[in-house]
Amino acid sequence: MAASSATQVQTSGSAGPEPRSEGTSDLADSNDKDPQAGARAPSRLTQAVHAGEERFRSHNSLTVPIVQTSTYTFQDTAHLVEYMEEHMFWEVPEREEYGRYGNPTVRAAEAKLAALDAAEDALVLSSGMAAITTTLFILLSQGDHFIITEDSYRRTRGFCNTFLTRFGVTCTTVAPGDYNALEAAVQPNTKLIFSESPTNPFLRCLDYVRLVEIARCHGLRTIIDTTFATPCNVRPLEYGADLVIHSLTKYLAGHNDLLAGCVTGGFEITTALRQSQSVLGAVLDPHCAYLILRGLKTLGLRMRQHNESGLRIARFLENHPKIRRVWYPGLESHPDHAVAVRTMTGFGGVISFEVEGDGPATGHFIDACRIPRIGPSLGGVESLIEQPALVSYYDTDPEARLNLGISDELVRLSVGIEDTDDLLADFEQALEKV
Repeated sequence: MAASSATQVQTSGSAGPEPRSEGTSDLADSNDKDPQAGARAPSRLTQAVHAGEERFRSHNSLTVPIVQTSTYTFQDTAHLVEYMEEHMFWEVPEREEYGRYGNPTVRAAEAKLAALDAAEDALVLSSGMAAITTTLFILLSQGDHFIITEDSYRRTRGFCNTFLTRFGVTCTTVAPGDYNALEAAVQPNTKLIFSESPTNPFLRCLDYVRLVEIARCHGLRTIIDTTFATPCNVRPLEYGADLVIHSLTKYLAGHNDLLAGCVTGGFEITTALRQSQSVLGAVLDPHCAYLILRGLKTLGLRMRQHNESGLRIARFLENHPKIRRVWYPGLESHPDHAVAVRTMTGFGGVISFEVEGDGPATGHFIDACRIPRIGPSLGGVESLIEQPALVSYYDTDPEARLNLGISDELVRLSVGIEDTDDLLADFEQALEKV
């Protein structure tokens, strides 16, 4: 690709020491601004729309163009040499001569994600699991040890306990919220702490101050998966976490129509991940990056509805005689409510609860719901409902499931952006049939 063409669609806030060119958006770096020194720093709602995008771009397009190509060409040999000298030997390389190394549309999505998380840089990958596995593969070596919380996503724990052990990496699992156990699990070869917040499916929330304090005391990195929260509700980097991971498939893209993940954090770590990504191959295609950009523009509006509906529905369920228990951080009954109120601005749209009765009765309730669709995943505009025992844990021995707290009566609800009163009426009529 010619250097002049690359400049036309290059995004602001991307990796590299080169200063941002004129005309690029200043919103990606808004977190570095001193509000007292000039204009008001934009909110996350405004950042979601504008951050990471040039104000004027190729062909005067309002939206970021989809650069749908796998290969970029050069004007002549001299231009190729000039490009390589400029892009191969930077402290932070940024290459776009081949699709596996980079793409302007992908860079725009990365810049917007970095701005939303108040990060120096962001790296997008082909799925949320690709973000997790790539990060752990690169930051851990043979003989290393790390700590993970036991309520983390099942596939993440499976990767840690099955795949990483093949490479001589060990991990210790600790209960969420038990910071004494967390610190006691630290060994001389411990390198990092991995956790989610909120967790899946019981929505346990981290006390970031305590976590980071323990990590820094022992010289450990902290990696937090905040897929269930999004940057609208919490930004762990502001508490001192080293890396944040999101499954973009969920809230950030928000329309149940793509698979992607991202890692946000400091340039040093994301650069190492970016260089490894070009070898491991978990890259994102340009069209998917465009869909992420489109979804992010409405993130603030969607999360407002998810948060409001989630809290109202959780309160309704908690007070219903046919519901045994509800897990939602916005409820005072949740074990981490105080932490959630202190660290989060909203509690999201995922609610876990147990139906009074047994597994079949719970199935009858789910089948009677008219608005939510039965299916895995979460964070989209459509409400989704499932029995984890029949989805994520169908292949797990019943006793082993119960030891994890996964009963046949457990339901996970991902509240969409439908009218809240319509959803409440739907759940009311469905519970009447139990």
